[in-house]
Amino acid sequence: MFGYVTANEPELKMREYHEYKAYYCGLCHILKKRYGFMGQMTLTYDMTFLIMLLTSLYECAPTVADHRCKVHPVKKQKMLYNEFTAYAADMNMILTYHHLMDDWKDEGSVPACVGAGVLRHTYKQLKQKYPKKCKAIAYWLHRLHTLEDAGENSIDRVAGCFGKIMETLVIYKKDGWEDSLKKIGFFLGKFIYIMDAFDDLEKDIKSGSYNVLKSMAGHENFTEDCNLMLNMMMAECTIEFEKLPCVEDVEILRNILYAGVWKKFDKKVLERQEARKDSPAPDAVKN
Repeated sequence: MFGYVTANEPELKMREYHEYKAYYCGLCHILKKRYGFMGQMTLTYDMTFLIMLLTSLYECAPTVADHRCKVHPVKKQKMLYNEFTAYAADMNMILTYHHLMDDWKDEGSVPACVGAGVLRHTYKQLKQKYPKKCKAIAYWLHRLHTLEDAGENSIDRVAGCFGKIMETLVIYKKDGWEDSLKKIGFFLGKFIYIMDAFDDLEKDIKSGSYNVLKSMAGHENFTEDCNLMLNMMMAECTIEFEKLPCVEDVEILRNILYAGVWKKFDKKVLERQEARKDSPAPDAVKN
Protein backbone atom coordinates (compact mmCIF):
# COMPACT_ATOMS: atom_id res chain seq x y z
CA MET A 1 0.00 0.00 0.00
CA PHE A 2 3.03 2.24 0.02
CA GLY A 3 4.77 3.88 -2.91
CA TYR A 4 2.51 6.92 -3.28
CA VAL A 5 4.34 9.51 -1.17
CA THR A 6 7.18 10.25 -3.56
CA ALA A 7 8.69 13.32 -5.16
CA ASN A 8 7.88 14.57 -8.64
CA GLU A 9 11.55 14.36 -9.56
CA PRO A 10 11.48 16.29 -12.88
CA GLU A 11 10.30 19.36 -10.96
CA LEU A 12 13.14 19.20 -8.41
CA LYS A 13 16.21 21.35 -8.81
CA MET A 14 19.45 19.40 -9.23
CA ARG A 15 20.57 20.11 -5.66
CA GLU A 16 17.16 19.09 -4.32
CA TYR A 17 17.19 15.87 -6.34
CA HIS A 18 20.60 14.84 -4.96
CA GLU A 19 19.51 15.74 -1.41
CA TYR A 20 16.37 13.64 -1.77
CA LYS A 21 18.30 10.67 -3.15
CA ALA A 22 20.91 10.99 -0.38
CA TYR A 23 18.23 10.59 2.31
CA TYR A 24 16.82 7.60 0.41
CA CYS A 25 20.26 5.99 0.18
CA GLY A 26 20.83 6.80 3.84
CA LEU A 27 17.68 4.91 4.78
CA CYS A 28 18.80 1.95 2.66
CA HIS A 29 22.18 1.99 4.42
CA ILE A 30 20.65 2.05 7.91
CA LEU A 31 18.15 -0.68 7.04
CA LYS A 32 20.99 -2.93 5.92
CA LYS A 33 23.16 -2.04 8.91
CA ARG A 34 20.39 -2.73 11.45
CA TYR A 35 18.39 -5.48 9.73
CA GLY A 36 20.49 -6.89 6.90
CA PHE A 37 19.18 -7.79 3.46
CA MET A 38 15.65 -8.33 4.80
CA GLY A 39 15.67 -4.74 6.01
CA GLN A 40 16.73 -3.41 2.63
CA MET A 41 13.79 -5.21 1.04
CA THR A 42 11.43 -2.92 2.98
CA LEU A 43 12.94 0.29 1.55
CA THR A 44 10.37 2.89 0.43
CA TYR A 45 10.36 6.52 -0.61
CA ASP A 46 7.38 7.03 1.71
CA MET A 47 9.64 6.69 4.73
CA THR A 48 12.14 9.03 3.08
CA PHE A 49 9.45 11.70 3.25
CA LEU A 50 8.94 10.98 6.97
CA ILE A 51 12.68 11.30 7.62
CA MET A 52 12.94 14.61 5.78
CA LEU A 53 9.80 15.98 7.45
CA LEU A 54 11.04 15.23 10.98
CA THR A 55 14.60 16.33 10.15
CA SER A 56 13.36 19.69 8.88
CA LEU A 57 10.90 20.19 11.73
CA TYR A 58 13.35 19.37 14.53
CA GLU A 59 16.38 20.85 12.76
CA CYS A 60 18.47 17.72 13.27
CA ALA A 61 21.67 17.86 11.22
CA PRO A 62 22.26 14.55 9.39
CA THR A 63 25.49 12.60 9.17
CA VAL A 64 27.02 12.88 5.70
CA ALA A 65 28.80 9.78 4.36
CA ASP A 66 29.79 8.12 1.09
CA HIS A 67 29.32 4.39 0.63
CA ARG A 68 29.25 1.82 -2.14
CA CYS A 69 26.44 -0.69 -2.38
CA LYS A 70 25.30 -3.57 -4.60
CA VAL A 71 23.22 -1.21 -6.70
CA HIS A 72 26.13 1.23 -7.09
CA PRO A 73 29.28 -0.94 -6.69
CA VAL A 74 31.66 1.35 -8.57
CA LYS A 75 30.87 4.89 -7.47
CA LYS A 76 30.28 5.80 -3.85
CA GLN A 77 26.89 7.34 -3.14
CA LYS A 78 26.23 10.30 -0.87
CA MET A 79 24.13 9.27 2.12
CA LEU A 80 22.38 11.36 4.76
CA TYR A 81 21.07 9.80 7.95
CA ASN A 82 20.27 10.69 11.57
CA GLU A 83 18.10 9.55 14.47
CA PHE A 84 14.98 9.89 12.33
CA THR A 85 16.46 7.51 9.76
CA ALA A 86 16.83 4.88 12.48
CA TYR A 87 13.27 5.57 13.63
CA ALA A 88 11.89 5.21 10.08
CA ALA A 89 13.84 1.97 9.65
CA ASP A 90 12.26 0.58 12.82
CA MET A 91 8.76 1.60 11.69
CA ASN A 92 9.41 -0.05 8.32
CA MET A 93 10.19 -3.35 9.99
CA ILE A 94 7.09 -3.18 12.20
CA LEU A 95 4.84 -2.59 9.19
CA THR A 96 6.61 -5.27 7.15
CA TYR A 97 6.07 -7.86 9.87
CA HIS A 98 2.35 -7.10 10.03
CA HIS A 99 2.09 -7.15 6.24
CA LEU A 100 3.71 -10.59 6.07
CA MET A 101 1.48 -11.91 8.84
CA ASP A 102 -1.60 -10.65 7.01
CA ASP A 103 -0.53 -12.30 3.75
CA TRP A 104 0.05 -15.55 5.58
CA LYS A 105 -3.32 -15.51 7.37
CA ASP A 106 -5.41 -14.20 4.46
CA GLU A 107 -3.77 -15.95 1.49
CA GLY A 108 -1.84 -18.79 3.05
CA SER A 109 1.33 -17.42 1.46
CA VAL A 110 4.28 -19.67 2.25
CA PRO A 111 6.90 -16.95 1.47
CA ALA A 112 5.02 -14.59 3.80
CA CYS A 113 4.99 -17.24 6.52
CA VAL A 114 8.75 -17.72 6.15
CA GLY A 115 9.37 -13.96 6.11
CA ALA A 116 7.26 -13.39 9.21
CA GLY A 117 9.15 -16.18 10.95
CA VAL A 118 12.47 -14.55 10.10
CA LEU A 119 11.26 -11.20 11.48
CA ARG A 120 9.51 -12.54 14.57
CA HIS A 121 12.47 -11.96 16.89
CA THR A 122 13.07 -8.50 15.41
CA TYR A 123 9.43 -7.59 15.91
CA LYS A 124 9.49 -8.72 19.56
CA GLN A 125 12.47 -6.43 20.16
CA LEU A 126 10.75 -3.51 18.44
CA LYS A 127 7.57 -4.20 20.39
CA GLN A 128 9.56 -3.77 23.62
CA LYS A 129 11.11 -0.57 22.27
CA TYR A 130 7.83 0.93 20.97
CA PRO A 131 5.05 -0.78 22.99
CA LYS A 132 2.41 1.94 22.50
CA LYS A 133 3.08 2.33 18.78
CA CYS A 134 3.02 -1.41 18.14
CA LYS A 135 -0.21 -1.77 20.11
CA ALA A 136 -1.84 1.09 18.18
CA ILE A 137 -0.69 -0.20 14.77
CA ALA A 138 -1.89 -3.74 15.57
CA TYR A 139 -5.27 -2.42 16.78
CA TRP A 140 -5.96 -0.28 13.71
CA LEU A 141 -4.79 -2.98 11.31
CA HIS A 142 -7.13 -5.46 13.00
CA ARG A 143 -9.96 -2.92 12.85
CA LEU A 144 -9.25 -2.29 9.15
CA HIS A 145 -9.26 -6.01 8.30
CA THR A 146 -12.49 -6.52 10.26
CA LEU A 147 -14.22 -3.78 8.25
CA GLU A 148 -12.84 -5.10 4.96
CA ASP A 149 -13.95 -8.67 5.75
CA ALA A 150 -17.43 -7.33 6.51
CA GLY A 151 -17.55 -5.57 3.13
CA GLU A 152 -17.73 -2.08 4.66
CA ASN A 153 -18.88 0.51 2.11
CA SER A 154 -17.97 3.61 4.10
CA ILE A 155 -14.82 5.04 2.57
CA ASP A 156 -14.34 7.29 5.57
CA ARG A 157 -14.39 4.39 8.05
CA VAL A 158 -11.94 2.09 6.29
CA ALA A 159 -9.60 4.84 5.10
CA GLY A 160 -9.70 6.32 8.58
CA CYS A 161 -8.17 3.14 10.00
CA PHE A 162 -5.14 3.51 7.77
CA GLY A 163 -5.10 7.19 8.64
CA LYS A 164 -4.71 6.27 12.31
CA ILE A 165 -1.80 3.97 11.44
CA MET A 166 -0.01 6.76 9.59
CA GLU A 167 -0.82 9.15 12.41
CA THR A 168 0.95 6.77 14.80
CA LEU A 169 4.04 6.63 12.58
CA VAL A 170 4.38 10.38 12.01
CA ILE A 171 4.37 11.35 15.70
CA TYR A 172 7.94 11.10 16.96
CA LYS A 173 7.43 12.62 20.40
CA LYS A 174 4.87 14.54 22.41
CA ASP A 175 5.41 18.27 22.02
CA GLY A 176 3.82 21.39 20.60
CA TRP A 177 3.86 19.97 17.06
CA GLU A 178 2.02 16.78 17.94
CA ASP A 179 -1.44 17.93 16.84
CA SER A 180 -0.29 19.11 13.42
CA LEU A 181 1.78 15.97 12.86
CA LYS A 182 -1.22 13.85 13.84
CA LYS A 183 -3.39 15.53 11.23
CA ILE A 184 -0.70 15.32 8.57
CA GLY A 185 -0.34 11.58 9.20
CA PHE A 186 -4.07 10.94 9.45
CA PHE A 187 -5.09 12.66 6.23
CA LEU A 188 -2.03 11.41 4.37
CA GLY A 189 -2.94 7.89 5.46
CA LYS A 190 -6.51 8.30 4.21
CA PHE A 191 -5.15 9.60 0.91
CA ILE A 192 -2.85 6.57 0.57
CA TYR A 193 -5.68 4.13 1.26
CA ILE A 194 -8.09 5.71 -1.22
CA MET A 195 -5.34 6.10 -3.82
CA ASP A 196 -4.40 2.45 -3.43
CA ALA A 197 -8.04 1.42 -3.92
CA PHE A 198 -8.27 3.65 -7.02
CA ASP A 199 -5.07 2.18 -8.40
CA ASP A 200 -6.04 -1.47 -7.79
CA LEU A 201 -9.71 -1.25 -8.80
CA GLU A 202 -9.59 -3.32 -12.01
CA LYS A 203 -7.38 -5.97 -10.42
CA ASP A 204 -9.65 -6.27 -7.37
CA ILE A 205 -12.81 -6.49 -9.49
CA LYS A 206 -11.25 -9.26 -11.56
CA SER A 207 -10.03 -11.22 -8.52
CA GLY A 208 -13.10 -10.57 -6.40
CA SER A 209 -11.00 -8.95 -3.69
CA TYR A 210 -12.36 -6.24 -1.42
CA ASN A 211 -12.14 -2.68 -2.68
CA VAL A 212 -14.06 0.12 -1.01
CA LEU A 213 -14.50 1.93 -4.34
CA LYS A 214 -16.28 -0.96 -6.11
CA SER A 215 -19.77 0.32 -5.30
CA MET A 216 -19.14 3.63 -7.07
CA ALA A 217 -16.95 2.33 -9.88
CA GLY A 218 -19.72 2.35 -12.49
CA HIS A 219 -20.78 5.94 -11.83
CA GLU A 220 -20.35 8.42 -14.67
CA ASN A 221 -18.31 10.82 -12.52
CA PHE A 222 -16.25 8.15 -10.77
CA THR A 223 -12.84 9.67 -11.58
CA GLU A 224 -13.97 13.19 -10.68
CA ASP A 225 -15.45 12.00 -7.39
CA CYS A 226 -12.24 10.18 -6.47
CA ASN A 227 -10.21 13.22 -7.43
CA LEU A 228 -12.37 15.38 -5.17
CA MET A 229 -11.96 12.99 -2.22
CA LEU A 230 -8.20 12.83 -2.66
CA ASN A 231 -7.97 16.60 -3.00
CA MET A 232 -9.87 17.02 0.26
CA MET A 233 -7.44 14.70 2.06
CA MET A 234 -4.36 16.49 0.73
CA ALA A 235 -5.88 19.92 1.43
CA GLU A 236 -6.22 19.02 5.11
CA CYS A 237 -2.73 17.52 5.11
CA THR A 238 -1.01 20.53 3.51
CA ILE A 239 -2.86 23.04 5.70
CA GLU A 240 -1.28 21.40 8.73
CA PHE A 241 2.10 21.07 7.02
CA GLU A 242 2.24 24.80 6.33
CA LYS A 243 1.78 25.46 10.06
CA LEU A 244 5.10 23.76 10.80
CA PRO A 245 8.29 25.87 10.94
CA CYS A 246 10.05 23.75 8.31
CA VAL A 247 12.82 25.59 6.48
CA GLU A 248 15.49 23.07 5.47
CA ASP A 249 14.45 21.10 2.37
CA VAL A 250 10.95 22.60 2.58
CA GLU A 251 10.70 22.84 -1.21
CA ILE A 252 11.34 19.11 -1.53
CA LEU A 253 8.63 18.42 1.04
CA ARG A 254 6.23 20.71 -0.82
CA ASN A 255 7.08 18.99 -4.08
CA ILE A 256 6.07 15.67 -2.55
CA LEU A 257 2.84 16.90 -0.95
CA TYR A 258 1.62 19.13 -3.77
CA ALA A 259 2.83 17.22 -6.84
CA GLY A 260 4.53 13.89 -6.13
CA VAL A 261 1.55 12.22 -4.45
CA TRP A 262 -0.50 12.78 -7.63
CA LYS A 263 1.84 10.95 -10.01
CA LYS A 264 0.14 7.57 -9.77
CA PHE A 265 -3.34 9.08 -9.92
CA ASP A 266 -2.51 10.90 -13.15
CA LYS A 267 -0.86 7.77 -14.55
CA LYS A 268 -3.87 5.59 -13.74
CA VAL A 269 -6.33 8.09 -15.26
CA LEU A 270 -4.26 8.15 -18.45
CA GLU A 271 -4.10 4.35 -18.56
CA ARG A 272 -7.90 4.12 -18.30
CA GLN A 273 -8.37 6.73 -21.00
CA GLU A 274 -6.05 4.80 -23.31
CA ALA A 275 -7.84 1.53 -22.50
CA ARG A 276 -11.19 3.07 -23.46
CA LYS A 277 -9.73 4.31 -26.75
CA ASP A 278 -8.49 0.81 -27.55
CA SER A 279 -11.83 -0.84 -26.71
CA PRO A 280 -14.05 -1.58 -29.72
CA ALA A 281 -17.31 0.34 -30.07
CA PRO A 282 -20.42 -1.68 -29.04
CA ASP A 283 -21.68 -1.98 -32.65
CA ALA A 284 -18.26 -3.27 -33.73
CA VAL A 285 -18.39 -6.26 -31.42
CA LYS A 286 -19.41 -9.44 -33.19
CA ASN A 287 -22.21 -11.54 -31.78
